[in-house]
Amino acid sequence: MSVNGNDDKLLEAAKAARDNAHAPYSKFKVGAAVQIGDDIYTGVNVENASYGLTVCAERHALATAQAAGADFKETTCITIVTEAPCPTPPCGACRQVMAEFLSSKTPIVLHNLQDNSTQKLTLAELLPHSFKTSHLP
Repeated sequence: MSVNGNDDKLLEAAKAARDNAHAPYSKFKVGAAVQIGDDIYTGVNVENASYGLTVCAERHALATAQAAGADFKETTCITIVTEAPCPTPPCGACRQVMAEFLSSKTPIVLHNLQDNSTQKLTLAELLPHSFKTSHLP
């Protein structure tokens, strides 16, 4: 799949953000960029020696958007950039957080720097049976 138009802006933003990731333990740097309306919010993975305290790039980008007061109803796409043998999907925790903020139809673009490959899925394809607020009493 070729990436173009607004996807190019998101891809470049995620790539640039990835350069600032803090991954001294895994050496697996991740950059994420989410477009909400006309604004792009980025995030990076920030590892910690106490691994459970690590923050993923996807959650970081969404938290940055929330802190800025973004209206998630205007989300058009989230792009995730890694350098791995193939495009890398978000972890389960990130998928669940995405389900809290994004539509099930939101495009998720996975881009791999190793071979410049891209995969595009929807949130529903990544997490078909998410836990939602509608499940709460």
